[in-house]
Amino acid sequence: MDRPLVITEDPDLLDDLLRVAAAAGAELDVAHAPAHARPYWARAPMVVVGGDAADALAATRPPPRHRVVLVTHGPEDPDTWRKCVAVGAQAVLELPSAERRLVDEFADAVEPAARAGLVVCVAGGRGGAGASVLAASLALVASRGGLRTLLVDADPLGGGLDLLLGQEETEGARWSDLVAREGRVSFTALRAALPSVSGLTFLSFHRGEAGAIPAEAMRSVLDAGQRGFDLVVVDLPRRPDPAAAEALGRAATTLLVVTADVRGVLAAAQTLTVLREHTGEIRAAVRTGILEDEVVTASLGVPCAGSLPDQPRLTAVLNRGTVPRLGSRTPLGRFCEAFLRSAVASGPFPPEAAR
Repeated sequence: MDRPLVITEDPDLLDDLLRVAAAAGAELDVAHAPAHARPYWARAPMVVVGGDAADALAATRPPPRHRVVLVTHGPEDPDTWRKCVAVGAQAVLELPSAERRLVDEFADAVEPAARAGLVVCVAGGRGGAGASVLAASLALVASRGGLRTLLVDADPLGGGLDLLLGQEETEGARWSDLVAREGRVSFTALRAALPSVSGLTFLSFHRGEAGAIPAEAMRSVLDAGQRGFDLVVVDLPRRPDPAAAEALGRAATTLLVVTADVRGVLAAAQTLTVLREHTGEIRAAVRTGILEDEVVTASLGVPCAGSLPDQPRLTAVLNRGTVPRLGSRTPLGRFCEAFLRSAVASGPFPPEAAR
C-alpha cells in the first residue's frame, strides 16, 4: 500500500508529523527535497508539504492533484496562503492546534473505504436475563458467517465478555488501554490491538476494578468499528451511562432480553423507559417462561425479535470457558441466524453461518 508523502527539511516539523501519523496508524514516506518527492507525488494517497519546503516545491511545478495540505508551525500570515496556492494545497494546517484534524486526514488516507457497519445493542430487562450471552452469541454467529464483527463490552460490572468467551488470558488491549483516547482511532490499528477468537474481534475489561468508560472513548471506538467492521455488537449495562448512551444513539436495533415472568416483565418495562430516551427501534428477545411471548410483548409495547428457550447445557459449556458451537440445531443459534438475516443491511445472512 502506498503511504502518505511528507516533504520537509524541518526536523522539528518532521518529528511532529511522524508522531501525528503514528496516532492515526499511518506510516510515511519522507522527502527532504522536492526532487526526492517526484516518484511518490502522483501515487501517494496524501501529500503533506512543510511550510519550509513550499517555495522550493512550487519552483518544480508539480502537477495538480487532490489531498495536498500545507503544514506549518508558525502563526498564519498572508505569505502562508501564497505558498498554499503555489503548491496546489487544499488546506493550511497549523500545528499544534490542527493536530486532531491532521490525525483524521492521515487516517482517511491510509484506510480503505468505510464499511458503515451496523450497530446492534443488547440489554437485559433484569439482572441475569442473559443479555451478555446473547450479545456474544450474535457476534460469534455473525463472525462465523463471514461478517467482519466487533463485540464491545460496555458493562463495567458485567464480569467481562472475555471470560464469557473463555479468552481472559488472551493478549490484547482492554478498555483500560483505550479510555484516554479522544478523536479518531484508526480501525486497522484498533483491530490489530484487540484480541480475537474464532475470527471475532472483541473489547472487554481487565480483571479487577473497572471504571466507567468515558463517552469520548466509546465514541472513538464505535467510529472506528463502524468504519472497519460490518457489524458492531454492544453489550450494555442495565442502566445506560454516557458511554452506553453513545452506543444506543447509533444502534439500528436494540435487543431487550426479557424473562417471561411477571417480575421479569415489570423490570423490563422500567429498563425500556430508560432505553427509549436514547434509541429508536427496540425489540424483545423473550426468554421462555410462564407467560406467552405475545403477552410479554403486548405488555411492553415492543415487537418480538423471537423466543429464547432455555439451554441447560449452555451454562455448563460457558462455565468451562468453552466457546459454544451455536449451530442451527440449537435454539440460540437459530435465533441469532434469524435475527441477523433480518437485521444485516448488506443482504441475507447465509443459512450455513452458524453451523
